[in-house]
Parts: sequence; structure tokens; C-alpha cells
Amino acid sequence: MILDKIENSSKYFSLGEGFETGLKFLKENDLNELPEGKHEIHGEDVFIIISSYITKSPAEGQPEAHKVYADIQYMINGSEKIGYEFCNGQSIFKEYDPEKDFMLYDSALGSFILNEGMFAVFYPDDIHQPGLMIGEPMNVKKAVVKVKL
Repeated sequence: MILDKIENSSKYFSLGEGFETGLKFLKENDLNELPEGKHEIHGEDVFIIISSYITKSPAEGQPEAHKVYADIQYMINGSEKIGYEFCNGQSIFKEYDPEKDFMLYDSALGSFILNEGMFAVFYPDDIHQPGLMIGEPMNVKKAVVKVKL
């Protein structure tokens, strides 16, 4: 997992062409002007999903992990807590769905705060539970860039 501010994104271009493409898109575009939903950046290899929602309690969602895509999660407006843990033999709540590229886990013990202007990169070994409230529910707008590995 990587956690940083978007102004430092060029440090991570060496992760690969898909990461460079996705991070540049986040930094160089007005994401407030992009409508909610899925938008292709580089076909199905790199695409972005824009969503707005109200953060929730940890009991209202399940931690997840992916196999085919890495996530670059970027906070456009607001702040949220994200549960986090390395995959290490944890109990799986829902087996892998290859069509949706995710599996669900029982828990993620650690957490961090994703504030406006920050991004987090999650690889397949990173269990993550985004969208959690910090104290009280809050409206947020977030971009998730999916990078095919």
C-alpha cells in the first residue's frame, strides 16, 4: 500500500505505465467536473470511477481485495477512514468474484485517514475497507483509478 498527497504523485511513475497514466490523470484534470460513473482513460487497462456517497460505520461494509486490478483511491472532496490490512491468511467472507474482481474479508484491523488531495494505492495483497466515517457520517466525492496488473 502507498499513501501520499497528489502533488507527490510523480514519485510513483516508476511503478509502471498504468500507474503513471492514472496518477497524471488525477493530477491534471478537474475531477469535480467529471460526472459520476466509469470513464476510460486507457481502455480497460486504466479507467476511473467517480462516486459520491455518505461515509458509514465499519459494520455497514466488508473489507475487500482484488486480483486483476490495483486501486488508486483519490479523495476529491471530504475525508474518510479506510480500514487496512495485509493479506495473511485471513478468513474470507465472500469468495473471489472474477467478473467483479473482488473478494470480501471479515475484518481489517488497521486504519488511516484519506483527506482531500490524498491518494492511496492498493495492490492485491492489500485488504482495504474504504468509505468509513470519522466520528460522524460525511458526504465525500472520490475517484478510484483501476490499473490492470
